[in-house]
Amino acid sequence: MFAWEIKRDRNRSPSKKINKFKYEQLFSLCALNFADSLTNERQVTGPFETIAKVRQMGVFKTGGSALAIACLSACASAPAEPSAPQWVSIFDGETLNGWTPKIAGQDLGEDSEQIFRVEDGHLVGSYDGYSAFSGEFGHLFFEDHLTDYRLRFSYAFGETQVPGGPGWAFMNSGVMVHAQAPETMRIDQPFPVSIEAQLLGRSEATPERTTANMCSPGTHVVIDGALIKRHCVNSQTRARVAGEWTEFEIEVRGSQLVSMRVDGDEAFRLTAPEYDPADTDVARLNLNGPVSDGFFALQAESHAVAFKDIELMRLRPDSP
Repeated sequence: MFAWEIKRDRNRSPSKKINKFKYEQLFSLCALNFADSLTNERQVTGPFETIAKVRQMGVFKTGGSALAIACLSACASAPAEPSAPQWVSIFDGETLNGWTPKIAGQDLGEDSEQIFRVEDGHLVGSYDGYSAFSGEFGHLFFEDHLTDYRLRFSYAFGETQVPGGPGWAFMNSGVMVHAQAPETMRIDQPFPVSIEAQLLGRSEATPERTTANMCSPGTHVVIDGALIKRHCVNSQTRARVAGEWTEFEIEVRGSQLVSMRVDGDEAFRLTAPEYDPADTDVARLNLNGPVSDGFFALQAESHAVAFKDIELMRLRPDSP
């Protein structure tokens, strides 16, 4: 069509010939408009807006209407890129709406001593309602089942651990990703089948402690090309003392990747997670093969911990 229109115009009298420069301007306008749409810098210019610009260029006045309309059709039909994934707050600073506790020894949704609660705009996991610890490991599950996403937040430990808490649980919390559904946990099950992004703090007694470690209840992962069956593996990122906030981010990509970042720097990269066939809960749930999706949960293990600025970015709109 473009070639036909140009050929027809060549047969016109010199006084009615189309201004070649103006045609080039028209094509440039359409090309730039289309390029902008692909880079998502702006939406495709609407046909009426483009026609207005074309009229200013004088193309219609010189007989190039068919060519202009054809170009406009191409511009108007250029598809707009889908909007980029956005960060969304999933903690309102006032309630635990969208979150469900599972405390070992209690039914799903029950938290008799309010381990998980909101204080001063922070989501807190604290055992100050207990006189002694007797295995009440806690997990606060977010409501959505997910596959590909990014999760970011800040965390800080308090000074206190409830009497009877395990030594390894001192300044110890975590985020369980690709976790089993909370309703499938046994009433006394201490940890969900999952991959744990372990959050630690340090003290004078533990000056070399690291954070962004990996633990794997019911799972295995690959690190640097090797399948790791050890329960926990440490990173090289030094943990902070009680009261200091740490900015943390987790990126989860189905069965391909779990990446942890501290203050913007990658601290650990895990790949190809799979279920541990020797785990009793994995066998009970008939789970096998790659770990590709699930829930995530914040953890409490006897030491006071607080979370804030909890945000989620869904990387796949069709994430289950």
